[in-house]
Amino acid sequence: MATTTFSEPIKAGTISNTTGTTVGTNIANVGQVVMSQSVKIDIIGASHLNQVCAVVPANSQIIDVILNVTTVNNDGGAATASVGTAADADAFIATANVKALATTHGTLDTEATNVGTTDLQVLADFTGANGDGTTGAATVTVLYIQNNSVQDAVDL
Repeated sequence: MATTTFSEPIKAGTISNTTGTTVGTNIANVGQVVMSQSVKIDIIGASHLNQVCAVVPANSQIIDVILNVTTVNNDGGAATASVGTAADADAFIATANVKALATTHGTLDTEATNVGTTDLQVLADFTGANGDGTTGAATVTVLYIQNNSVQDAVDL
C-alpha cells in the first residue's frame, strides 16, 4: 500500500475565516487533522529503558498517549511500563501494570499542551522486577495535532 508524506499540518473544513455570526455560513469551521505514531514496546525479560515510541514535531499539541497491553507479562515479580520523555520518564503514563490486559490513557501536562520549539522524543521504560518474564506484548500510541497554536475560545 502506498503512503503519502506531508511536511506541513493538514487542515480540513469549508470556511477558513469568520466573517459573520451564522454557523455553517460564515463562522470558521476549519480544524487540524489528528496525527499518530505507534510502536510495539518490549515488555519481556529484564528492564528495557528509553524505547523510542514517537518523535513529535515542534510546536505540536499531544492530545493522548495510550499504552495497550495485548499479551500479559508473566514476570515472577512486578512488571510495569512508563511513558514520558528524557527529562521526565513518566510524564504521560506512570508505572502501568503490564501483568494485566489493559488500555491506559496518559495524563497530559504542560509538556503535552505545547511540545515547544524542538521535536520531542516520547520514550517508554519497561521494568520487570525479576527479569524472568517470557511473555508480553504492548503498543504505545501517541496522538497529536501538528503545529497547533492553542488559542483562547472566542465569545460570539
